[in-house]
Formats: sequence, C-alpha cells, structure tokens
Amino acid sequence: MKALQLQDVTLQYDGRPVIEALNWHADAGKIYSIVGPNGCGKSTLLKAIARQMKPKRGAILLEGSLMGSLAPRQLARRLAMLQQSQERLPDMTVRALVGYGRFPHKPAWGALREEDEEAVDWALEQTGTRGLAQRKLSALSGGERQRVRMALALAQQPRVLLLDEPTTYLDISHQLEMMELVADINRTSGITVVMVLHDLNHAAAYSDEIAVMSGGALYASGPPEQAITERTLADVFGVKARIGRDPESGRPVCHVTGLLGEADRGGMRPRCRV
Repeated sequence: MKALQLQDVTLQYDGRPVIEALNWHADAGKIYSIVGPNGCGKSTLLKAIARQMKPKRGAILLEGSLMGSLAPRQLARRLAMLQQSQERLPDMTVRALVGYGRFPHKPAWGALREEDEEAVDWALEQTGTRGLAQRKLSALSGGERQRVRMALALAQQPRVLLLDEPTTYLDISHQLEMMELVADINRTSGITVVMVLHDLNHAAAYSDEIAVMSGGALYASGPPEQAITERTLADVFGVKARIGRDPESGRPVCHVTGLLGEADRGGMRPRCRV
C-alpha cells in the first residue's frame, strides 16, 4: 500500500515556483530520506505533505485519501510531523507535554483517558524518556529535548511520521542516537518515516529509499546504492566524491574529496534523471 502519493505537485512562494510538477510516492512501512542542497525545496515539500501549505496544482494523497478531504483531527490521527525547531518549549513536565499528542484522539474538552495514558506510556518507552517523565523541560539537554519532541509526535500514534532535519543542533553521538531511534520505531511499529536530512551518510545508512532533489525537481529516487552515486554528488552538490561500501551493511559511504569547478561541471545545470 502507498502511504503517500504526490501527483504533479507544484508549490509556490509569493507566486514563484519552488517545486514544479513533482511525482513521487512512499510505500507503507518504509523509511525514506529527502536530500539535496540548500534551497532545493526539501522542507517545502515536507510542509506540503503535512498540509502546512497548499499546492498550486496537483494532488497529495495520504493512504489513498486526498489530503484536503481530511478533517484536521482525522489527519492528525494518521500523520505527525517533527519540525526543525529551536523554539522554547513551555516549562512543564515531560509527561504533560507528551500528553498533548493525544488531542486528536480524546474528546475535545475531556481529560486523558486510560487509553490515552497508555499511549503516552508507549511513546515515552519507545523514545527512552520514561525516566524523564516528571522532569521539567527546562532541565533537559538538547538530545533529551529532541527525544521528548519525538515522543510527543509518537503519542499521536500516527501511521506516517515526517521529520524535518531531526539531527540538527545535535552533537555526533546524539545524532546517531536519533537515527537509531528512528530505525527502531520503524522496525517495531511499522510507521512509515519520511525525513529531510543533510547528512548523506545518515540517509544512506538508515533509509530504504532516498529522493534526491535539485532545483525544485526530483533528480533521482530509489535505494541508497542507486540514488547516492559519484555522479549524483557532482551534478547535484557540485563536489568530487568517492563512494565506498560499509563493510558490515554494504550501504554506500560518501567520501567528499573537493569542490567541482565550472570546467568540471561543463557549465551545465544539474540534470533531472527521473
């Protein structure tokens, strides 16, 4: 089953096209990464999938339903988004914040029911934050806050989870913790994950498929070994690179060796291959 389908989607800012006639889909239960240079439309695309902006043309379907046909609470029961953010969180306990994720499921003005409390417990357990439940958010480290924000999204019990650069502002160890958390959630819960990433090696290591964007278009899409190639890095990112293989997983590993000049690129703009 297709969790997401994008059909000839065109997105604009102030009348200026950012993405034009894009077609793409995500199968249920897989992990997808969207990569590309700054300004190529990655986060814009994720906002459109989350219904935070309306396509100028085309359609976005969530599990076969037109996105625009779903009421807000219906949408929130199926899809959750963890946005890239440094916003100040309210100074409440971790458990109280994660409880807000139950709003799409519980009665509008009612207290959390037993099933809601169980969902909060599950989200805390999944993200390894159960031990932080009674701590105030102001007392948490950056890595702990990111895990709590993930728990908030999981408390919605979505079938599709969108992540906008989930490792931003984290150090190397916490980046890896976050990527392992994403993989574990997908593996144990079957949640479809679509995430925007800057780190190509993270994308290659943890994704079933990668969509490479360039200039508002889809340059390549497929398994990591097909999407992440020396040609991709030259055409899209303008860098020289060697692509090796991880000895344990066999996944691609990028070794960037330098920048390409105009002569190397032939003065051409990146070409779209799909």
